[in-house]
Amino acid sequence: MTDPLTTELLEIALEAARRAGDLLRDGRPADLGVAATKTSPIDVVTEMDLAAEKLITDFLADRRPDDGVLGEEGASTEGSSGVRWVIDPIDGTVNYLYGLPAWAVSIAAERDGETVVGVVTAPMRRETYHAVLGGGAYLVAEGQERGERVGCRPAPVLDQALVGTGFGYRTERRIGQAEVVRALVPKVRDIRRGGSAAIDLCDVACGRLNGYYERGLNPWDYAAGALIAREAGALTGGRPGIPASGELTIAAPPGLFEPLQGLLEDLGAWHD
Repeated sequence: MTDPLTTELLEIALEAARRAGDLLRDGRPADLGVAATKTSPIDVVTEMDLAAEKLITDFLADRRPDDGVLGEEGASTEGSSGVRWVIDPIDGTVNYLYGLPAWAVSIAAERDGETVVGVVTAPMRRETYHAVLGGGAYLVAEGQERGERVGCRPAPVLDQALVGTGFGYRTERRIGQAEVVRALVPKVRDIRRGGSAAIDLCDVACGRLNGYYERGLNPWDYAAGALIAREAGALTGGRPGIPASGELTIAAPPGLFEPLQGLLEDLGAWHD
């Protein structure tokens, strides 16, 4: 039986992501510049990040004023309903700043601390990915009324796996991540670095990547995409026995997840 609350949360997340995606795609100024930096001079915020987060939080406050919110650009409210929204208005801000297409709006809804809804809209791909806990993962192309259910690829052996990753913004961390990639490349088919964790996780869900890992993510980077990947048949986690977190996030189908996780543990991918 469909949970009415979860259905409501999915509909709200889809509409909020659509509105923000339209704003970002159609309203991007030609002279877009950096509005602020965060952890380093290359960890940037644009005026459009701020505008999109405000659009989303205003929409959520209008529809569900008692919910909590956690947003990348500073939105934070506790709420009293047991529902919390986890928002990344632009996942892949540097791509967006440079006019590259790999960026997305990511919105997840948690109920009592568990992620129950995930929506990732990739406007330049004209695709939206969504999942409800226990309900499978779906891809909706622009113009479609109904999406198609998606699933991750069957696990290849490790040396035939196409693996996505990303890099942090602090120089010390990037150096360590480069060393991990150097050691990993001979052991897999190839490495891809797209610049949006949310899209990479959805690409695992859709079979466009076999696996994905990254250190240094925040909850808004992976909350929606990780649910979508799991509902498509992937496992997600961090170090052995530990959930996905800022320390390490991994997504891959069973049979690939375990050797990839073990190799990343041996390579020290979880520390700087």
